[in-house]
Amino acid sequence: MVNKKKSLFWDSLKLIILALCLASCEKDKNDMEVQLVDLVYPQLDTENSRWFFFSSANRPFGMVNLSPDTEINGAWGSGYRYKVDTIKGFSHIHAWQMSGLSVMPIKTTTERDSTIFTDFYSSFDHNEEIISPGYHYLELERYGITAELTSTKRVGFHKYTYAKGTKSRSVLLNLNTVLGPNENIDGTLQKDSNMELSGSFVMTPTRRRPKPLTTYFKIKFNTPIATIEQDEQTNNYMVVLNDTEDPVLMKVGISYTSINNAETNIITELPHWDFSKTVNESKLEWNTMLSRIQIEGGSDQDQRRFYTDLWHALQGRRIISDVNGAYPDNTGKEFRIGQLPLNEQGSPKFNHYNSDSFWGAQWTINTLWGLVYPDIMHEFSQSLMQYYKDGGLVPRGPSGGNYTNVMTGASSTPFIVSAIQKGIVNEQLDTIYSALKKNHMLGGIMGKAGYEHDTDIGGGLKYYLEKGYVPWPLPEGKFGIHLDGSGQTLEYAYQDFTLAQLAKKIGREEDRQYFENRSKNYKNVFNSASGWMQARNVEGEWSKDFDPYVYENGFVESNAAQSTWFVPHDMDGLSALMGGKDTAVDKLNAQFKKAEELNFTSGNSHESELHPEYRRIPVNLGNQPSIQTPFVFNKLGRPDLTQYWTRKVVEKAFSGLAPNTGYNGDEDQGLMGSLNVLYKIGLFQMNGGTEENPEYQIGSPIFNKISIKLHPGYYQGETFIIQAKDNNASNIYSDIPVFNGAELPNYNIRHSDIVKGGELILNMKNSAN
Repeated sequence: MVNKKKSLFWDSLKLIILALCLASCEKDKNDMEVQLVDLVYPQLDTENSRWFFFSSANRPFGMVNLSPDTEINGAWGSGYRYKVDTIKGFSHIHAWQMSGLSVMPIKTTTERDSTIFTDFYSSFDHNEEIISPGYHYLELERYGITAELTSTKRVGFHKYTYAKGTKSRSVLLNLNTVLGPNENIDGTLQKDSNMELSGSFVMTPTRRRPKPLTTYFKIKFNTPIATIEQDEQTNNYMVVLNDTEDPVLMKVGISYTSINNAETNIITELPHWDFSKTVNESKLEWNTMLSRIQIEGGSDQDQRRFYTDLWHALQGRRIISDVNGAYPDNTGKEFRIGQLPLNEQGSPKFNHYNSDSFWGAQWTINTLWGLVYPDIMHEFSQSLMQYYKDGGLVPRGPSGGNYTNVMTGASSTPFIVSAIQKGIVNEQLDTIYSALKKNHMLGGIMGKAGYEHDTDIGGGLKYYLEKGYVPWPLPEGKFGIHLDGSGQTLEYAYQDFTLAQLAKKIGREEDRQYFENRSKNYKNVFNSASGWMQARNVEGEWSKDFDPYVYENGFVESNAAQSTWFVPHDMDGLSALMGGKDTAVDKLNAQFKKAEELNFTSGNSHESELHPEYRRIPVNLGNQPSIQTPFVFNKLGRPDLTQYWTRKVVEKAFSGLAPNTGYNGDEDQGLMGSLNVLYKIGLFQMNGGTEENPEYQIGSPIFNKISIKLHPGYYQGETFIIQAKDNNASNIYSDIPVFNGAELPNYNIRHSDIVKGGELILNMKNSAN
């Protein structure tokens, strides 16, 4: 039980959050009915997390992602790492290539010296920790301080309860330090009033985010400030507060445009000092988002893991615009403050975002957001187009208001095209088409390799246009990373297909034919002699001593065996190259049987993919290049194998609920969480929902009933229901699906039918149809 000192808030919630921390803890029968948010387990996979992975005291896509840091140096292996028992600060920004504003409550003595600025870490105990979406509680053992964290979208809210009689209650502001992927430098602090501070610091550039970014902040306390001390060595600050027996409350608003806007964010989003109210509001916001999908059946762990996956699908990518629509534009030669368009009420029409790559999003958030969160997909599409208006290119992963050129290709094209084909985006289609087309031509983002900022050579686009493939190695040498020609070729071909669909929609027939012809370029890297996609050099020669299980060597974050199936837009064409659908089915089925020996992933984290034991796996469902492969069977006429293998994958790779397991690979800002959700509800889109009236493939849901609330602002139906009758761990196969009384013999269903609402019936059994 939680004792009284842990905040009266928890009495009002009747302690239900304890179930989030201890999987073995049973819920008291007298507790209130569990809400979906109470099923989320934020510590999932936190032994393997990186800087932006973990979230606790945040709102969906919030600018502020306030949480404790146990490791602070490096984009990988930093942030909240479960096995490290030392708190090094509470920082407000955990985003793709961004970090900042680390604070630490401490107690000091009159005899203190400057060592407190370098020796202030504190141990803590997971057994005395409570984590829920929107809230984090822990105890700093060194100081006898209980720390509670929550937030609004743009404001961090802290509550520090000191032991009775504590003098010199203080807060360290570590404005000049290393956090995650970058340093914080040039940190300054000024006292605005007896209870208010403001300041700024600069995030240094990274290899991926090539320009600095200034962060502004405003801090308000509920108790007067006694003194402020600055350390000459670290240039960090200690704020000593007047003695008080009440808990110390601290609001921290941030902005990437000005101190005034940081304060405006506080005034607008957090005008009161009611900590419990803010926690409850955060809980309600998360619960509202999660409740768009409601499930019945499965085990308690299945349900908890499902809502943790769905919670992850709404994580990682972060708002960068202020409440009034001001935002940092770093796309040009000079930094500028941009202004989002306002509606009739004077509010921004959408938020502007920081985002990791959309690489692989065609099989994850394209489908999940497009069906369940069309409002989010709409907003992100508008944000991507704002970058185009500012900087001339649609980004594939912006950070700090700037292009990062993360990964390869034009990965935003399928995302935006999918939004258009689903009717989510329906204005200025000609402008959008022109913007996307620019990325697919010379001088566009497709010509840039990973993190290639000043040239557009590494993408090998000129060879793709001249020869129909990108050579490996690239004759010009290294420009950026991920210069893996055959993998790039496959990606470009698929993305060209998606752009052709938009050209068709708006009546650009000549362009449609041009890009559809380019979409066949995947055939140029299929070696019929070896039976695999294979790298070839600029002279057209196939790579020597070819081994389909060697990692990379012409394939982006994958091997040839995994990437051979990266033809989501033309499975008929691919199977024909292999000798027919039966041959293709046998080939892929053999790969799955072999991959099962390693639980379908390359180890338990992204970094394990290079390990000799895992890098030769024929299917890796822990990284994006082959996560669609279980549904390839469906497109080849074998839905039974899709049903069989998706169930196996979920069971072996994506059912754990512990700090040392979870995604077994690269959870890129909700992509793997989204994938898990789709596998578990039995819906998938092979080509990312980019064709006219997009098609969903039907798999094998693990729950008896799934109810999806359709957004009334975008879809005419109210609810889409999936009923999996007689569903259990043995009955994994479905008879021919029936939707609203009509059979679906091809095991697929159209978007236009789903969004009208209705019921999809799957009669589950233990043998294949």
